[in-house]
Amino acid sequence: MLPEAKLDILLAHHASLEDQIVGQLSSEDYVRISRELAELNPLIDAVKAYRAAKAEIAGIDAMIADPSTGADMRAMAEAEHATLQARSVELAQQIRVALLPKDAMDERNVILEIRAGTGGDEASLFAGDLFRMYERFAGLQGWKVEVISASDGTMGGFKEIIAEVQGRGAFAKLKFESGVHRVQRVPDTETQGRIHTSAATVAVLPEVEEVDVEIKNDDLRIETMRAGGAGGQHVNKTESAIRITHIPTGIVVMMQDSRSQHKNRASAMNILRSRIYDAERRRIDSARSADRREKVGSGDRSERIRTYNFPQGRVTDHRINLTLYKLPQVIAGEALGELIDALTTEHQAAQLAAQGAAA
Repeated sequence: MLPEAKLDILLAHHASLEDQIVGQLSSEDYVRISRELAELNPLIDAVKAYRAAKAEIAGIDAMIADPSTGADMRAMAEAEHATLQARSVELAQQIRVALLPKDAMDERNVILEIRAGTGGDEASLFAGDLFRMYERFAGLQGWKVEVISASDGTMGGFKEIIAEVQGRGAFAKLKFESGVHRVQRVPDTETQGRIHTSAATVAVLPEVEEVDVEIKNDDLRIETMRAGGAGGQHVNKTESAIRITHIPTGIVVMMQDSRSQHKNRASAMNILRSRIYDAERRRIDSARSADRREKVGSGDRSERIRTYNFPQGRVTDHRINLTLYKLPQVIAGEALGELIDALTTEHQAAQLAAQGAAA
């Protein structure tokens, strides 16, 4: 059963927002209310359709129960009843999913970190492939990707790349991508045609603000140094590189990509905040999941979550046992949405099951 009182409150709130939007508003309030209405509208449409279907079902029940209803009319009513019943069940499920508690960080931008794992040069190339996959996927969503820092692989790709993905709902879409991604393919350098296995680790962190995480100055050790890496007229002239250590957690962020120490420090603090928030979030999640194993949302970074098998043209997500024979489309970012949607659906199903068990 749906919580009818909660649906009444939602409908009243939606009506109130519609009244407000036509009144005198500041531009900020207008944008805020417009955004909330846009988010609420699909749910409100589903609630209204659900209640209309239930009202029609009640009317048909009365017709079927009426002894004066003819046999032909009763048969038609019973067929219509079955159709409406199926529709109301579908709408009720849609509403339950929409009413699930939202992750506070779902609408945030993302700090995306990709690191080459086992496999040498091939792992760096694969890290590059993964970054381009996310970059293209982001482009299809209308998001913007900005590289914060990158360490190139010797044969191409990246040993490590950190980027910011800017766009509404970026974290909601990408949060299940954290973990170990494994690739099986024949490297270009392989003369015998043997398949090599290598890996890269992906971390997806919500971009957090200063109010989300309290960092005391006394807890930071900040060191400046000359930037290393490839030569050039600007390298090693100034102490622009920054290394910040958060003493309580031991988290270290090193940033040297900008010639400006101020920019490097701002980027390092941004990443540090996200990593501290993420570490605390995972600590809470692991304590929660001690009695409830939810594979999709566990966020265990050491867990192998997906395999990209090039000879067979398949991608397998091990958490939900889903295999797509669309590897080129997934790597191009086009079919990645299918995996993400399946993971989201599985996570919602687990949330609904947990709610049902608690009820």
